[in-house]
Amino acid sequence: MRRLLILLLIGMSLQAKPFTNALIDEESPYLQLHAHQRIAWLPWNEESFETARREHKPIFLSIGYSTCHWCHVMSRESFEDDAIAEILNRYFISIKVDREEMPHIDSYYQNIYQKVHHRSGGWPLTVMMSEKQEVFFITTYIPNIPKYGVEGLNTTLMKFVNLYRKRPENIAKRIRAIVALQAKKTVLQQEASTDAKSFFHALEEEYDAIYHGFGIAPKFPEASKIELLFVLHDLGFVKARQMALNVLRTMALRGIYDQIDGGFFRYCVDANWEIPHFEKMLYNQAELIPLYVKAYQITQDKLYSDIVKETINMVYTRFEQNALFYSASNADVNHKEGAYFSYRVDEVSKALLEYDANRSIAKAMEFRGHGNFDNRVHIGFYTSERPKGFQAFRSALKILRVDKEYPFIDMKIIASWNAMMITALFEAGVIDERYELMAKISLENFSRVLEKKGILYHQSYRGNTPYVKGLLEDYAAAIQVYIKAYEKTYDRRYLEHSEQLMQRALRLFYRNGEWYLNASEPSVSVDLNDKYYTSAMGMMLQNMQRLAAMNGTLALQHIANKSLDYLEAHFLRHVTKAPSTARAWLMRRYGVVTLKQQKAVLLGYKNMLQHIAYPFLVTRASRSKEFLACKVDRCFSYSKDFLHVKEAIEKSLQK
Repeated sequence: MRRLLILLLIGMSLQAKPFTNALIDEESPYLQLHAHQRIAWLPWNEESFETARREHKPIFLSIGYSTCHWCHVMSRESFEDDAIAEILNRYFISIKVDREEMPHIDSYYQNIYQKVHHRSGGWPLTVMMSEKQEVFFITTYIPNIPKYGVEGLNTTLMKFVNLYRKRPENIAKRIRAIVALQAKKTVLQQEASTDAKSFFHALEEEYDAIYHGFGIAPKFPEASKIELLFVLHDLGFVKARQMALNVLRTMALRGIYDQIDGGFFRYCVDANWEIPHFEKMLYNQAELIPLYVKAYQITQDKLYSDIVKETINMVYTRFEQNALFYSASNADVNHKEGAYFSYRVDEVSKALLEYDANRSIAKAMEFRGHGNFDNRVHIGFYTSERPKGFQAFRSALKILRVDKEYPFIDMKIIASWNAMMITALFEAGVIDERYELMAKISLENFSRVLEKKGILYHQSYRGNTPYVKGLLEDYAAAIQVYIKAYEKTYDRRYLEHSEQLMQRALRLFYRNGEWYLNASEPSVSVDLNDKYYTSAMGMMLQNMQRLAAMNGTLALQHIANKSLDYLEAHFLRHVTKAPSTARAWLMRRYGVVTLKQQKAVLLGYKNMLQHIAYPFLVTRASRSKEFLACKVDRCFSYSKDFLHVKEAIEKSLQK
């Protein structure tokens, strides 16, 4: 009897042991989410591709990330379906990619999607390829069975299995068609031009004058466009600043912003910024904070400084670990989107009854006793200010979140996003000097964790030794933050390190006059589009010109000019998709100005420097006892009188 019991327990133990695939050895939280699925997932590496060639099987590639809502939906519907797992295991080599771990691979296939479908893609990205990695089918989310007017994955897989095995000529025809689309170049329109006026009109055409922002729906923050509007204002387009401020104010008050805990959600599903997709991405916070700092400097409106403080507080509460920052938090809790962030109608009604004596909050929310999201209430305001009594009302709703489960947090420390966040902290020092100190601490940890023996790495996870080497975006963001750190402190070490990173980036990513997103094979050409955050190339083009001006390095300016000329055709076709490159183009047109003075003097004039109306200004400590204004190849004004040089700098825009 005892022996039988032991055998039974052993059997139960073996039965309970979960299935595992090759992803179990991967660091990525996204890949780990799929490690116990019955699909024989493999990671992206040469061994996986060799398996496909050896077994003469097509490749099923799925790209996503750990806080992607529709990735989770497809995972539940399809990748946990035994019938689909059987098809994939029998007929395909299945490969999973975390787009945050390998953004260059994602960018490569997103570009193919755009060529095939004539629109931008997204996640999950679903690709079928030959054993030689030749794409013959590409789409985004696909349901497990036919619905939403889309063929199901189950029948789609078998359709291509039959073609691959029985009609290879049809597969070859599809491959040739996609290769031809990739090679096809759009003819440059004659009327396209590179000047501030054309850039402004392009943005104005996309601008939503009713609800603010750009486009209709879904609506993304598009920080690079807002930043370009501020630049265009300084170049004489008065309307541009108000457009930028309108977008920032509306986002601060509506549902794209978490009115209770602070911080921005990734995007809204509607034109009115009411209902977001509830992911919070580190890069959104990092890129929006400096814009709200600028808005506060211009207007001195407390709303903007409150947004800066609340967003930083949210980042430190949810994402910070040892002065570095996790990448994102999920939209879902227990498969319910927005469950943590939204409220029951009765909870909101009770809070309003207690804290809204004048009904100003209910009116501002346009609350009419029913929900605005899945029979629940997501908080947002339709006024130009936060309503009276807001702070007490928010505190009451904050308490209701205490016992709620917070969404999953992806604990990857991504170099580019951390560098962007540290840059934001330096910028926020204008509002509170403590943020600058926090930025310095984070930058020291950034260097310690993500830079090893002269190599910058793309990410770190749970304190493990990093192994994914830095990409162009990591170098671009790192150079940017070290330049910013120098301009805030005039500590020569920061400037020297930015120069070292630039030289390393040129060796790794600039080859035969072309830029690439990665240093390894397959080489992925740069993408200028500011899709979800500022493009690596747009950032790098700006960095090169800043460093060239600060150091008087004509060779570096030459590379920047040559790069802009090479990228001209693509850029002119997509000006509104590449606002960071537009800014780099305007930098070249007007020139980056370096204002020089002794370190102590520059630090003493820190606040006044913010009010020089020149969009491409950098500062550098020197031995000069006078203020000296220079461009990369000449100096044009010097005086002990700061206002005299300030005026000369601003007038140089008119030449």
